[in-house]
Order: sequence, then structure tokens, then C-alpha cells
Amino acid sequence: MKNKIVVIGAGASGLMAAGTAGIYGSVVTVLEKNQRVGRKIAITGKGRCNLTNACDVQTFISNVPTNGKFLYSAINNFSPYDTMDFFQEQGLKIKIERGNRVFPVSDKALDVVDTMRDYAVKNGARIINDTAKALIINNGKVTGVKTEKQNYDCDSVIICCGGMSYPLTGSTGDGYILAKQAGHTIAEIKPSLVPLESPDKCCKDMQGLSLKNITLKLEDKKSNKILYSDFGEMLFTHFGISGPTVLSASSHIKNTDNYDLYALIDLKPALSNEQLDTRLLRDFSENINKAVSNSFSKLLPKKLIPVILQRWGVPFDKKCNSITKKERTQLISILKNFEIKISGFRPVKEAIVTSGGVKVSEINPKTMESRLCKGLYFAGEVIDVDAYTGGFNLQIAWSTGKLSGENAAYGKEE
Repeated sequence: MKNKIVVIGAGASGLMAAGTAGIYGSVVTVLEKNQRVGRKIAITGKGRCNLTNACDVQTFISNVPTNGKFLYSAINNFSPYDTMDFFQEQGLKIKIERGNRVFPVSDKALDVVDTMRDYAVKNGARIINDTAKALIINNGKVTGVKTEKQNYDCDSVIICCGGMSYPLTGSTGDGYILAKQAGHTIAEIKPSLVPLESPDKCCKDMQGLSLKNITLKLEDKKSNKILYSDFGEMLFTHFGISGPTVLSASSHIKNTDNYDLYALIDLKPALSNEQLDTRLLRDFSENINKAVSNSFSKLLPKKLIPVILQRWGVPFDKKCNSITKKERTQLISILKNFEIKISGFRPVKEAIVTSGGVKVSEINPKTMESRLCKGLYFAGEVIDVDAYTGGFNLQIAWSTGKLSGENAAYGKEE
């Protein structure tokens, strides 16, 4: 008799698990509470879907700050390069962009959704619009799933419900409830890859301003330690700061209450202090008889100028020809170390991924099967692993989905 598998959740990991198990001859039922599959895939990468990162296994693991070593078996079994080959074999053309980020050539995330749905369906998976409410467990083994509509008998269950981020896509923590029912421990749920809040009024004043080619450091003034440093882009918002460098920085903070946090922004990282001083002297000499407030148009974005001037403390109408060397030194310090106080995370519902989840010590990393309940498997964001931006989190979904699907398909022993 064929192995019967229920996959809970038709996201990235769920569709990969379903399609993979189907290849091995299992009878696969996918339960998805949304009307459409892959809702979260459809919004990733600003609707373009950064589907993986073209890197080797060691580089990949180094980009997973939470329990990266747990993923060695999954990533070795199905690496980023395997993912790229997989999508091209499915007929999806891909391209590699800056930072080894991999996207579909079409720049349409929905093409990735369609590819994954077709992969699952063509390999025999049935996708049913229904919500899993409880696991049916007998003698330490999962034997079925109770849903809003009926019960499904099965030999294995793969939980692929996602975390708590972007709840409108269906990630509302259902997987944690099901895991707890089987006796699993849930590591504290926190936002990761999330914008940061600041009490500094300047953020609201510069709302909408995007800065490119800056260096952002995250410093804990309590310990005088730099927690993170990155080069790239950031954005000022009404609540604080966001953008790629900020999102990556957020994954290095487990609890903002434990730190006295500041974002330090080098607005001109390509220039040394001496080079920046030379640049200021040139700009001031070109505007020698003008007010200093009118001399920054070539150096800084318009929204940033009044904020810099306020921090500098020099009168806006002071003439360029009367700026002293000491005042230039003060200005350089501000431009090279522009400080933003950080007060906390934005809510988990605004996070790209969830940090926390089913404890990895309770899952077999070689199979993704529960160590506590036979026939129960986990894949994707429901597990306590999370990575930086750049396609790493979706790769975790593909790899754990593939591994769980393979092993669930072989899970029946009679």
C-alpha cells in the first residue's frame, strides 16, 4: 500500500515537500487555508522573489545566524545550486544579480508560485482548501489530521505552516500549536529581518529618504561593541529606519531591552576623513560668500541637509568663508558617524521572517522528523532557524521541504 502523507501549508517548503514525496510514489494531500497557494512567495523580493543565493554550503551556513549548523544535512542534500538547477529543469529561467541573489528572469514572483504549484500537482499532490486544527496521535505516532471539514488518515504529516510574519499570507502560528500538541518546545517567537524603531525626530523628518552606498553599524553603547556592520542601502520612515542593511542588522538583536542600541551611519564611506575635508573645502570655496546651508546640494540629499545642519549646530546663515577648521572637523565626525537611537523592533507581523519556532534539538536534522512523535516532520519557517536577506530563508524552505518530503515518503515500514 502506498504511503499516505498530509502536508500542512502550501508555501515554499510545503509545495517542495509535496512534489518531492509525490515523486517517490506517496499519496499526498496538501491542506492550505488560503484560497491561493504560495501567498508569501508571491510578495517576497518586492514581488520579484529572491529564490536563493548562488553560494556554496559553507557560505550559506555562515548566513544563518540562528541554528545554522542544524541545516548542514538539508543544505548538502539540496544546495543553492541544486535549487537553481531545479527551477531551470521546471522551465523557469533564472538570473543572478548583485550579492549572488537569484531571481526569475521575468522578475515575477508569481512565476515561482506557479512553478511550485505545478511541481506538486504534476507529481500527484491534491491541494485542498481546508484548515488543520489538530494532529491525531496514537501510541507516539501521528496517524491523521483533524481539519475544519473532516479528518484525514495518513502515515506521515509534514508541518509547513510558516511562522508569525506577514499574517495576511496565512502565517499565524498554527504550526506552533500543532507542534506543541505533539510535545514539542517552541523557542521564543521574535521578529527577524524587520525594520527598527527610533525615537529620533529626524527619522520622521526624513521619511521616504533612501540612502545608497552607506555603511551601517549597529553599536551597543552599554558594552561599546559593534554588533553588526554592512554596506548598502537603507531607508528613513515615520517610525525609524528600514531597508536591506537595517533588516540584516535586526537579525543580530535577540532582545532590544538588553542593549543601548544606536545605528551609526557613515554617509560617505568611500571618503577618508582627509578626503572628505578636501571635498568640504572645495564646496565651501565654490560658495564662498553664500550661507553654509546652501553649500551642500552636491554632497547630500535635500532632506538630509537641515538634519545635518541642526546636529552640527552652526548657524544656517553663517557664510562659508567663515567656517573654521574645528567646525569642519565636527561636521566630518557627524557625516562619518551619523547616530540614530534604536528603541525596538517593528511588530512581528511586519517582519520578513520569524525568529524562534520548533526547537531544533527535538528534530532529526538528517530527516526533519520529530524526535518526539514518529511520522511527524517539519519544514521551513516553523523551525527555529532564520537567516539574513539575500535568498537564504527561501533556500531553507526548499532544502528542508525536499528533505522532509523524501524521508516522509520512505517513512512507512510495513
